[in-house]
Amino acid sequence: MNESMFSGPVGEKLRRAILWTVSFLAVFIIIETIQTFAGLPYVGAGILPTNTITVSGTGDAYAVPDTGEFTYSVVSDKPTVAAAQTDAATKSNTITAYLKDAGVAEKDIRTTNYSIQPQYEWRTSACVNTVPCPPGGKQVLIGYEVRISSDVKVRDTTKAGDLLSGIGSRGASEVSGLSFTVADPTAVEAQARGKAIADAKAKANELARSLGVSLSRIVSFNENSGGYPGPMFYGKGGGMMAESSAVAPDISIGQNKVTSNVSITYEIR
Repeated sequence: MNESMFSGPVGEKLRRAILWTVSFLAVFIIIETIQTFAGLPYVGAGILPTNTITVSGTGDAYAVPDTGEFTYSVVSDKPTVAAAQTDAATKSNTITAYLKDAGVAEKDIRTTNYSIQPQYEWRTSACVNTVPCPPGGKQVLIGYEVRISSDVKVRDTTKAGDLLSGIGSRGASEVSGLSFTVADPTAVEAQARGKAIADAKAKANELARSLGVSLSRIVSFNENSGGYPGPMFYGKGGGMMAESSAVAPDISIGQNKVTSNVSITYEIR
């Protein structure tokens, strides 16, 4: 750099400006460095511990179900599609009206299937002056089957038995899959999780005493939980049930069990 640039009053001002800029940058870098180190809780925070123990715990919690669900179907076999559709729709609409009158909300009735299937039967050929009669025959269309299936959610579980017999008496050909659940399982899941954690902690403390070490911080936690439904009921309606009032079954709601399995890894000293 030419020394003449710093000569005279103008050069002196230029020299001071450069020195001020360099000093400012140096101070800025020092402050940023201090703030970066201050943000670290301790040196080596990102290094995974090598001395650890892992324990598992299990906890069960129970809750009385407050919601029931089941599936029903109406089936109609008629010579024509139109006749089968009309018959199936009439039965389905009758059941829907019955469920609503019984207190089931419209949002809790959901149609899940509507199907039309041709029905055939095998007919052998007639023998005319032939001995022995040669084998033969053909498929003959004899009608159509229309099936309408729906899922129902019952908020009042005390009505489950009456509803099952009621829909059978009104034309349901198939009723199946009654199950009971808890609408909001959050509380019972938290209870099961708490028991599982307490179980894991007790095991960790016992293991630490046996090994002659002390527990430090928790470095990992995993949970695997699952619910187990209560009693299931399967039945069928239609046929004779449609001719007379069916006896409502005694439905045992029981309890639902929720199980939580946890795994906790501790750093040890």
